[in-house]
Amino acid sequence: MHTLIPAQLLLLAKNCPFPLYTVGGAVRDALAGQIAPQADWDLASPASDEAFAAAARACGFEVRAVYPATGTVKIEKDGVACEYTRFRSDTYVRGTHAPAAVAFTEDIAVDARRRDFCANAVYYDIARGKFCDPLGGIPDIEKKTLRTVAPARKVFGEDGLRLLRLARLAAQTGFTPDEDCMRGAAQNAALIRDIVPERIFHEMQLLLTADAKCGDRLAPYRGLCILRDTGVFAYIFPELARGDKMAQRKDFHDHDVLEHTFRCVRYAPPAIRWAALLHDCGKPLCMLRDGNFYAHPAEGARIAEETLVRLKAPVRLTEETKTLVLLHMRDFNLQMREGKVRREIVHAYPLLEKLFALKQADYSACKDDLSPAPSVVKWKRILEKMRREGVPFTLAMLAVNGRDMQALGKKGEEVGKTLSALQAFCIEDGRRNDRETLLARAKHVPNE
Repeated sequence: MHTLIPAQLLLLAKNCPFPLYTVGGAVRDALAGQIAPQADWDLASPASDEAFAAAARACGFEVRAVYPATGTVKIEKDGVACEYTRFRSDTYVRGTHAPAAVAFTEDIAVDARRRDFCANAVYYDIARGKFCDPLGGIPDIEKKTLRTVAPARKVFGEDGLRLLRLARLAAQTGFTPDEDCMRGAAQNAALIRDIVPERIFHEMQLLLTADAKCGDRLAPYRGLCILRDTGVFAYIFPELARGDKMAQRKDFHDHDVLEHTFRCVRYAPPAIRWAALLHDCGKPLCMLRDGNFYAHPAEGARIAEETLVRLKAPVRLTEETKTLVLLHMRDFNLQMREGKVRREIVHAYPLLEKLFALKQADYSACKDDLSPAPSVVKWKRILEKMRREGVPFTLAMLAVNGRDMQALGKKGEEVGKTLSALQAFCIEDGRRNDRETLLARAKHVPNE
């Protein structure tokens, strides 16, 4: 552990007139052998926030914020960021993330009991180079177990965000929650409604990319299963959760709607995990309303947008996910003619590689088949043909431009409309993307 501590923290601990501990994820991961670059360090001691801030300044740290009510100090030096919290106990109003009352203490065991899981309550005395384990977290880490610091019903009842942290940490670490942990989370699942959407989105983003931390491609799938099994998933994604146990055609699918969704996330690359999670969110509605899934891409696009807006996700991610969900079933039965595929490829061109990845993940999730998706093979073959021909996938790739159209007497919106018409002309045959051919063609595009 000692070799992982940045030199800045070693110096700070050496010069503090009180014991300084690092605690939480950095200690847990080091003991578990999951040594990853640690950008942020959680520090703790019985010293007041004023005393710690003074010691940090004396060692050249910038004190970025001080919160006396919780004994918290944020510091940074040479890219090493730390959050210090004075030993304390917390009192919560049921379900709320922030403590309603704080009492400071010098007892490290009391501080440990305000945390969530015993594996996160192992302390490392930086100056002395020794671990302190008041709640038996080290054996839990060795067994890869997540066990709450107090009865699970109480721990999850205090802070609804812990419901998501349970799934996210299990995903990132590969640790397995014990029975009391899962039972306590299930008993408090409804408390996730008390957590602000931004925090839910942040935790879900970490869960969906959990493999980046642990290197295990199954990590996001593992976290999603915990959310489902504790009932938390149904509160965050109610439209999609209705697909649990909803059967699909056996000739196409081995799994129900929700399990298929989780497996799609499992097979998807990180850049499209939200689209993979929401790609079939329209299926439950369509089946319950229509008795079939036919309209699910359009309904799913609407629901995906509403879901991400509700979670206050970035606008770009929301729009991208909505589009991918809408397009993911295009030509799934390979009946689309080449001319139509060409138009679809140009329409989807900015997101084409992500659409291919989603279609592949969707195909693989149907029967856990990792062979190339037939529709992706077909579209890629046509795409390569279009590239060889010189098809302009964007207006900028046309052999003519807006100035050329103005020279022909086109004005205002006529310019854009004419360029779009020329692009459509070239989509059929990329060899038409020739300057003289397009200038001649433009003269016959109506100015209206």
